[in-house]
Amino acid sequence: MANNLPSEFDVIVIGTGLPESVIAAACSRSGQRVLHVDSRSYYGGNWASFSFSGLLSWLKEHQESSDAVNESPTWQEQILENEEAIALSKKDRTIQHVEVFCYASQDLHEDVEEAGALQKNRAPLTAVNPTEAADSVFLPKEDESLSTVSCEIPAEQPPSSNPESAPEVNDVEAVEEKENDGNDKTCVQATSEKETGENVPTAENTAEQPKKNRITYSQIVKEGRRFNIDLVSKLLYSRGLLIELLIKSNVSRYAEFKNVTRILAFRDGRVEQVPCSRADVFNSKQLTMVEKRMLMKFLTFCMDYEEHPDEYKAYEEMTFSEYLKTQKLTPNLQYFVLHSIAMTSEATSTTIDGLKATKNFLRCLGRYGNTPFLFPLYGQGELPQCFCRMCAVFGGIYCLHHSVQCLVVDKDSGKCKAIIDQFGQRIISKHFIVEDSYFSEKTCSNVQYRQISRAVLITDRSVLKADSDQQISILTVPASKPGTFAVRVIELCSSTMTCMKGTYLVHLTCTSSKTAREDLEPVVQELFTPYTETEIENDEGKKPRLLWALYFNMRDSSDISRNSYNDLSSNIYICSGPDCGLGNDNAVKQAEALFQQICPNEDFCPPPPNPEDIVLDGDSLQPEPSESSSILQTNSETPKESPYLGNQEEPSE
Repeated sequence: MANNLPSEFDVIVIGTGLPESVIAAACSRSGQRVLHVDSRSYYGGNWASFSFSGLLSWLKEHQESSDAVNESPTWQEQILENEEAIALSKKDRTIQHVEVFCYASQDLHEDVEEAGALQKNRAPLTAVNPTEAADSVFLPKEDESLSTVSCEIPAEQPPSSNPESAPEVNDVEAVEEKENDGNDKTCVQATSEKETGENVPTAENTAEQPKKNRITYSQIVKEGRRFNIDLVSKLLYSRGLLIELLIKSNVSRYAEFKNVTRILAFRDGRVEQVPCSRADVFNSKQLTMVEKRMLMKFLTFCMDYEEHPDEYKAYEEMTFSEYLKTQKLTPNLQYFVLHSIAMTSEATSTTIDGLKATKNFLRCLGRYGNTPFLFPLYGQGELPQCFCRMCAVFGGIYCLHHSVQCLVVDKDSGKCKAIIDQFGQRIISKHFIVEDSYFSEKTCSNVQYRQISRAVLITDRSVLKADSDQQISILTVPASKPGTFAVRVIELCSSTMTCMKGTYLVHLTCTSSKTAREDLEPVVQELFTPYTETEIENDEGKKPRLLWALYFNMRDSSDISRNSYNDLSSNIYICSGPDCGLGNDNAVKQAEALFQQICPNEDFCPPPPNPEDIVLDGDSLQPEPSESSSILQTNSETPKESPYLGNQEEPSE
C-alpha cells in the first residue's frame, strides 16, 4: 500500500513533469533507489495531456479554493529538536485567469456522456445559445466564471491518471496498451499522408464534410476521449536535445511521432505557407526566381556562418531584424526568415541569436521530413510518461495522488534528511528533487516569476486549406504593437490522436504582458470566427469556425536562480515548469545538470543493456529474464524493423 513505503531511498523526486521524469529515469538507470511521488492524480504536472472531460475536471480543481488533501495533523510532532521543517504547498498556484467559452450548439440531453466513460458526475449547466455566445464571447460579464459556460462534465480522469496507484507501479501495462492502440498509426518512419490509416478522409468522407461541420457540444463531450489536450504547447526539433536523448536511451520505443507538415506565415491578414526546404523554395509560386536565389544564398551562409565572421561581426550589436535589412533580401524574404524560420523576436533578438536559430532550423530539416519538427502522438503528456516507464523498469517506485507534507532538515549538517508524507510516514533519502510549484509562498517570496499566456481552441477546419485535411502546422503571428509579444500557433489534426475527426486542436502561446485572454484574443479574432448556425447555412466562410475556447496563464519558472529561493539545503534540487520556448532543450539541460550533481561519474541515460547479456553475480549462466528485462527484450528491435524514432540517415550515430 502507498501508506507503507520503504523507509529509505537514494533519491526522492516530487513532481512528474518532464525534467523530473528524465532525472528519475537517469537516476534509476544508474542504480539509484528512486521514489517518485506526485500529489496529483495524473502524470506530467503542467506538461500533462487530458481528454476533454479530464481537462474540464482539471479546470474545476484549479478553481476550488479548499485543499482536498488527506494530511496527517500530527506531522509537526515528528520534527525533533535538532530538526526543522520546510513545509510544502498543498495547492497548485501555477495556473491563473482561467476563462472558458463554448460557441458550438449546446444541445445536451440527460443521457449524453463521454463515450467509454465508466462514471458520470453531472455539473450545473447554464444554457447559452450560440448567438448569445458569439455576441458576448469577447465581452463577458464581470461575474462570468467557468461554471457559466461549462456543460456536463463526466467525472473521468485523463488517460494517464491513476488515482489509486500502489507504491510499486511501473505503469508498463498502461503504456503498452496505448502503444498497441497506436500500432496502426503513422510513426516517424511512416509520415506520408497515405499511411495515416483510418484518419485520412476518403473521397466519400470529403464529400460529406459540410454536413460533418455541424458539430455540437454534445458531440465534443461524447467524443471526449478522442481529445488529448496539452497544457503546454511545444514541438520537438528533429536534432534537438530531447530527440537525441530519446534515441540514446532507447526511450523512443515507448512513443510514436508525426512530422509537422507545414510552416505558415501570417502577413497582411492572410495565412500562407512558407517554403523552407530546397525543394519547397524552388517549387514555390510565392517567390520570384530572383528571390529564390537570394534566399538559397542566405540560407547557405547561415549553415556555416561561424566560418565567415567578417560577414556578421560588424552587425553583432544590432537586432536580427536590422541585420536582415543589410542583406540582399527583399522585404518578403526578410519576413519569412525572421518569423517563420528563425522564429525570433523582432525587437529583442540579436544578430547572433537569429543566425543560431536559423542554423538550428536548417540542420534539423530533412531528418524525418520536410520540416524540422516532430509531434508526439497522443500529445506532449506522453513524453514524461515514457521516462517514468524507463524509471519503473529499472526499479523506481511510483505513487500518484500522494502528497508530501514537508522536507525535514538536520540543523547540525544543514542538509535535508527526509520527507514526511500525507500518512505521517518519514522517508529518508540522500537527494531531494522538487518541482517548483510544490514550494510554499514563504520559500518563494523573493522569486520573480514570468507568465505564459495560453489558449486552446477547437475549430472545424484548418487556418489554411490544403489537398489533405490531415495537416500539422506551425504559424507565428508577429507582435502587433510595442509591449506585446509574437504569438505561436500550433494546429493539430485528428491523425495526431489529439482531437476528434472533423475538428482541429489549436494551441496559442506567448509570453504574458496581460491576462491570457487579453494577450491572445486579438489573434483569435484575426484567424477564426465564432461558430453560429447562420454561418453554417452559408458555409465556406473565409475563416475557420471556433467551437470552444480556453484561456489561462501558466507560471514560467525557468531560468530562475537557486539563490532566489529561501532556506533550501544543498541536497534539495529545484526543477522548473515549462518555459515559453518552442522546444524542450531547457528541460533536458536542466535534468542533465542536476543529474551530474547527484551522480557526477555516471553516464546520463545510457542505452539499456541487452537482456541476453545480463548475468547474475557469481553465475555464469544467463538467468531467466525478469518482468522488466522481458519488456526490454520484446521491445528491442533493429532500426529497420522499428516503427519508432531512430536515426534513418545516420546509422553510425
